[in-house]
Amino acid sequence: MLMTFVGIYTLYVAISIYTSVMQIGYINIVKRKTPVLLIASEFLKAGNYAVAKEKLAIVNTFVDYLLFIAWLGIGIKALEHQFNTLDNEALKNIAIVMGFVVINYIVSLPFSYYEKFVIDEQFGFNKSSKAQWIKDTFISFLMMVLFGSLVVWGIYEIMTSFELWWLWSFLFVFAVVIAINMLYPTVRAMFFDKVKPLEDEDLREEIQRLMDATGFVSSGVFVSDASKRDSRLNAYFGGLGKTKRVVLFDTLLDKLTTKELLAVLGHELGHFAHGDVYKNIALVGAMLFGVFALFGNLPESLYLSLGLPNEPYVVMILMMLFMPVISFIMMPIMGIISRHNEYEADKMGSELGGPAGAIELANALKKLVSENKSFPLSHPLYIFFHYTHPPVIERLKELGVDVGYIDESGVRGRCDADID
Repeated sequence: MLMTFVGIYTLYVAISIYTSVMQIGYINIVKRKTPVLLIASEFLKAGNYAVAKEKLAIVNTFVDYLLFIAWLGIGIKALEHQFNTLDNEALKNIAIVMGFVVINYIVSLPFSYYEKFVIDEQFGFNKSSKAQWIKDTFISFLMMVLFGSLVVWGIYEIMTSFELWWLWSFLFVFAVVIAINMLYPTVRAMFFDKVKPLEDEDLREEIQRLMDATGFVSSGVFVSDASKRDSRLNAYFGGLGKTKRVVLFDTLLDKLTTKELLAVLGHELGHFAHGDVYKNIALVGAMLFGVFALFGNLPESLYLSLGLPNEPYVVMILMMLFMPVISFIMMPIMGIISRHNEYEADKMGSELGGPAGAIELANALKKLVSENKSFPLSHPLYIFFHYTHPPVIERLKELGVDVGYIDESGVRGRCDADID
């Protein structure tokens, strides 16, 4: 059983790295050919940026694999030995699981730093100071430890109280996921971004008109000072129920015209009108259910081969260790559904924008590709495993825009723009 466990993870790592290598090789070839959607210099720059990010992802994946082997070999036992003197079983389980989480978090920090202050700095995205990054990281760490400990405690209590603990644990964690979706805008505004009500009265009225047309009730329209950290363009509709709010990045207001901005928001409202947020939550719920059902019924032979007891902290750590594999397996399925939802949201966004809505949304998409330095072409295998959005060229074609690109190689265009 242990060899099967390790073998599946090894296969995941091999496929993941192979996909990234194929993507890098493809981009390195086409980035010097006829540019698509971008001028030649920006096309080359976007290609170089995509390659740099993918190389970092390969290193990150390899380090995660080494960590996986280390945790199974000696890591969990070392944590168990470190906290074995604790008399309180609940506290012991929380300490071991959170020790695992904290060590993984610390290992990830160099990658986060390198991405922000080397890659993003080189390509002109990073606007954050090192002091700001340290502050954000420290706040994230404290929140992770605090709320993570509470979740681990909750799962421990369920595991030691119910025979069908995996079902009740799933319901508990799923409730936590829903709560996070509801509280995300408020928490982000409290600790990370400063948000203020949109001051442009005319724009606010236009946004309200769009919301009224789709029945979207919001607690307000806000502007985030995202430019202090990053130059990318974005906007999001956060929260559930009465906590819903519209948040526009100040970078988006600076770069898009009013009509283009309304087209983008119309796209977002399309997601609301079609219930896509709830569909996504349901998909996450289905994945969590499968994970808890699987790890709630692991054979005793696995624990024996690991030399570890069948204790709550071991089950939780094994679950977190294997979560990247589950996510990787689910991603193509979720991607197919998500890409369909994006096309439908584009359709509504263009309709809400009036006669010229499709043109305005297309112009906005082109600007997002340009400003976010999104390389517009990608390898088919990479699309299959990683894309949640349709390729931008395909989106533009659906909007009736001639992009001047003929797909002769079977390779589609891509868009990393954060229009969800």
